[in-house]
Amino acid sequence: MKKITTYMGVMALTMVCGVSCVDDLNQMPHIEATSISVYEQAANYKSVLAKLYASFVISGQEKGGGNADIASDNGENSDYLRIYFNLQEVPTEEIAYTWLDGNNMTNIAYMKWEATDIWVSDMYYHIYYTIALCNEFLRNATDGQIAKFTENEQADIRNFRSEARFLRALAYYHALDLYGNIPFVDENDPVGAFIPPRYTRAQIFEFIEGELNEIAPAMLSASEAEYGRATKGAAWTLLAKLYLNAEVYVQRAYYTECIAACKHALDEGYSLEPEYAKLFNADNHLRTNEIIFPFAVDAQHTTSWGASTYIVCGAIVTTDVQNAADYGVDEAWGMFRVRPELPLKFGDVAASQDSRAMFHTQGQTLDVDVMNKEQAQGYLVTKWTNLTDDGQKASNTAADGVNTDFPMFRLADVYLMLAEAAVRGGAGASLSEARAYINLLRERAYGNESGSLSSDDELTLDFILDERARELYWECTRRTDLIRFGRFTGSSYTWQWKGGVKDGAGTDAKYNIYPIPYAELSANPNLTNEHY
Repeated sequence: MKKITTYMGVMALTMVCGVSCVDDLNQMPHIEATSISVYEQAANYKSVLAKLYASFVISGQEKGGGNADIASDNGENSDYLRIYFNLQEVPTEEIAYTWLDGNNMTNIAYMKWEATDIWVSDMYYHIYYTIALCNEFLRNATDGQIAKFTENEQADIRNFRSEARFLRALAYYHALDLYGNIPFVDENDPVGAFIPPRYTRAQIFEFIEGELNEIAPAMLSASEAEYGRATKGAAWTLLAKLYLNAEVYVQRAYYTECIAACKHALDEGYSLEPEYAKLFNADNHLRTNEIIFPFAVDAQHTTSWGASTYIVCGAIVTTDVQNAADYGVDEAWGMFRVRPELPLKFGDVAASQDSRAMFHTQGQTLDVDVMNKEQAQGYLVTKWTNLTDDGQKASNTAADGVNTDFPMFRLADVYLMLAEAAVRGGAGASLSEARAYINLLRERAYGNESGSLSSDDELTLDFILDERARELYWECTRRTDLIRFGRFTGSSYTWQWKGGVKDGAGTDAKYNIYPIPYAELSANPNLTNEHY
């Protein structure tokens, strides 16, 4: 199945953000040809759409991030997914980060960041760069703009338009989740000198909800779309995520609505991939049965040393305890291990029958007594590889990066969201129905029914939080999950090196939200940071 791809140098759009991007949030991205000439031909719309998708996984117009879209203090490899992974995983118990000093990761790992943190600011700018691209596309995809094309061309562009709105909603969801009250701009705002208004979380929530409810029914089904394109299932899944976290965002429960959105996604006919490990290898583009929406990474067309290359190579240590070739890569970067709380959720990893317990333990200690530069402390995650289904290396990672896509949304998460919403009191799914979905995951993990829940009483919120860790670790959900359960900040749940203390310490509730960069506060008087 073909992927939607962007070819380096073909219809390449660039926007260079300096200290502040606020004045550029609503401007046309700079391109070699003018916007008018680009949109004169219907065929060009798909090329521009590809750039919207690629903005999540590459950081520039040339191989490996050259000719960067955004001026970054973290270098050309700091693409959207790499930064998002860092902000969602590194502060939690799912990552012990090795190169704290060299990668400016100390404050993120220890939950001590401020509004000057370069990772925090880079994420903000990448989000709004993607939003700007989507807005510019939508300005040029109105019914009036495309009336000059054939009926078939117009129908295609209307599908593209829905996808652009989905991608913008996804970026705004990340901004809502990470930063709280944020600037808002869409395709109807003026181009040029424009200071965006500050929207509250409730306003952003309402916007995303409205967009997804409007576009989901009109989007292509998974069977109609090329691999990598957003479909009905993706829209319903994102809406379910929005509703599941609504009590955090708007202080109101939307669990019944979450269940309804999950069931809409389930109606699209997805099924679990029988082998968990195949969801995270270089042939995972074949897993369209379970993967609802991926960030497509391709060593030929979207070469990146960020994105999933960062995850695969970063998980392999540079010492002799691992052989990089065993994971289909040419280089080990040695950035990541895990803090002990994650493997302990599987019990004794060595004796675990749960196939999701994918850790290298030989030569490694469970405890992390020293975080920085100590690769032998903390188990190593073997979940992600650049191997094909037949065990072959998929690409030369030193030259081209990995071929492994990042499954942003997959069916297992929909099962888990539905179950949690049911346990929290949502209508539309019984506890027995929710337990049946959870048992499907457990039966895949164990290969039989030995790990299945036998009664509804076992389906507790504590169980679900731990099961989400077992099923979804290193898939950019953990920070959001812990916040929803009230366990990210504070002292109700601590883990090694939380707060920068080896045995873990409580942290300030302000760290539930990342601060808007100081430069943006200076440029836009509508914005504020609480508690920073």
